[in-house]
Amino acid sequence: MSLCLVQSRALLGLDAAAVTVEVHLANGLPSFTLVGLADVEVKEARERVRCAIQNSGLEFPHNKRITVNLAPADLPKDSGRFDLPIALGILAASGQIDPTQLAGHEFAGELSLSGELRPVRGALAMSLALHAGRVVTRLVLPPDSAEEAALVPDAHVYRASHLLDVVRHFLPPVADAPPPEPAPGWSRVTALPQSYAVQYPDLADVKGQRGAKRALEIAAAGGHSLLLMGPPGSGKSMLAQRFAGLLPAMTTDEALQSAAVASLGGRFSLARWAQRPTCSPHHTASAVALVGGGSPPRPGEISLAHHGVLFLDELPEFPRAALEALREPLESGTITISRAARRAEFPARFQLIGAMNPCPCGYLGSAQKACRCTPDQVSRYQSKLSGPLIDRIDLHVEVPALPSADLLQAGPGESTAAIRERCTAARERAMTRQGKANQALQGQEIDAHLLLDEAAAKFLNIAAARLGWSARSTHRALKVARTIADLAGARSTQVTHVAEAMQYRRALRAGI
Repeated sequence: MSLCLVQSRALLGLDAAAVTVEVHLANGLPSFTLVGLADVEVKEARERVRCAIQNSGLEFPHNKRITVNLAPADLPKDSGRFDLPIALGILAASGQIDPTQLAGHEFAGELSLSGELRPVRGALAMSLALHAGRVVTRLVLPPDSAEEAALVPDAHVYRASHLLDVVRHFLPPVADAPPPEPAPGWSRVTALPQSYAVQYPDLADVKGQRGAKRALEIAAAGGHSLLLMGPPGSGKSMLAQRFAGLLPAMTTDEALQSAAVASLGGRFSLARWAQRPTCSPHHTASAVALVGGGSPPRPGEISLAHHGVLFLDELPEFPRAALEALREPLESGTITISRAARRAEFPARFQLIGAMNPCPCGYLGSAQKACRCTPDQVSRYQSKLSGPLIDRIDLHVEVPALPSADLLQAGPGESTAAIRERCTAARERAMTRQGKANQALQGQEIDAHLLLDEAAAKFLNIAAARLGWSARSTHRALKVARTIADLAGARSTQVTHVAEAMQYRRALRAGI
């Protein structure tokens, strides 16, 4: 048989579209042509496949005209994931393996020159695509990639370490011959039954800062974004790095979604399964690094922080374009990357934690050291954060520097586990009441689930008018107040809850 079809998958965003690798052998001048909108990495597969087949002791058809088509032709293909299906297609078309047995299988894997199989990006996205489309097939992947794909429930995943392991499994049947024994490098992979221990840094390491810790607790309970302001060395980074441990444990769906995005970015590790990510890009990161991009599009930091934390230290030092690009994902929870030929959508349901100094020198309002900045310098520094972006951050908290005596004599604070229990209980109250976290409430849902007392409503109306709040600021303060009420176990949102929420809606100071 001179024509063989092998199934595989191409990645476009989180979608893993089906790709048919068509291999045709014909008489004529010897050549190896690869078509189907293949990227440079895919075109280089010709040399990898040729060497892998030869070094594995198999026969490469040098005297044939080889044509490989990756269908559909208008779908971009990248990376070395098509090495294995191309090699199998050539071997099947030349009669070295049985092409009929390839049916019901999908393959992906990069080949080394010796025939070893190397992991590929997006294995979990491929397995999720099969699960979502209810496609019943066997997925053959290299080591590490197979363990990753097997995390999807009911997935049929097989691990192969070498090209020969796959070839032995698909050899043509021989009459009256016993069935071949399984290759040592070929095995079925199932999800590991044991759960990985999820560990986060303990908030007890941070001494003092009761006000900032209270704000972290509220942010974790309601899914709110947070801005920490304070002088250098006050503990802003320590607080932010311990925030993920306060969030409720990830559900299986959340863990799969987070791991699928990490797999696309090449960052997935089984050791961090079901652990909420904390992404901390440097302040020189561009807008594309934050939101994603490239050709084909790849996820940025906001998508890699899906169901986790995006920590932006030295917030005003980020490029203005990068900060403004956060505005839409903070509201919608998704990011759409549009290019002339393609568009890709990535999830971006993250919690933003920003940290900044109050002024260029960092010591505005500090009791330990005098500030040397002029009012104009302070205003210019703080104005690097636009009003619309600040409006989308729910909690604004000052983190003062601790005196050395308090720092040395203070005992350890409350542990992360104790605070997480309260946050989880508050989040469960919100989920039972409305099916989503308080931060995600929109429109009429706020009126329906806020249960605002009459006195609290009157108090908020007067305060919002005097402070000149926008409608968004008022709604965000209401959602924070609802979270505070949930932490207190209160059915309705009362004046005390609204008053505390208002303390966290302070604008950036212009000389406090």
